[in-house]
Amino acid sequence: QVQLVESGGGLVQAGGSLRLSCVASGRTFSRSAMGWFRQAPGKEREFVAAISWSGGLTRYADSVKGRFTIAGDNAKNTVYLQMNSLKPEDTAVYYCATGPTTTFLNYWGQGTQVTVSS
Repeated sequence: QVQLVESGGGLVQAGGSLRLSCVASGRTFSRSAMGWFRQAPGKEREFVAAISWSGGLTRYADSVKGRFTIAGDNAKNTVYLQMNSLKPEDTAVYYCATGPTTTFLNYWGQGTQVTVSS
């Protein structure tokens, strides 16, 4: 099994910043990539960003490009999501995910709430 524990969510004003963290443990061969998704009230879960441990390949949703940065510390089994210039529409529960590739992330954390006030 794989376990993911997120932290760093909270309430911030529009234009502010937050950094989310996610620590992974468990089966290492099944978590070659890590990423973040989010789900706003009444909406479907959507992809935010992902990173591959091999080569550091990253990809982002268009809605967060230039504002969010994903980074990882393989030695600590930790992935971060630095979120800058936050907007009210970024309000959501943010979920950490891991899996074999950046396009197939099949293990999920419990989520952390991010609220951006206008």
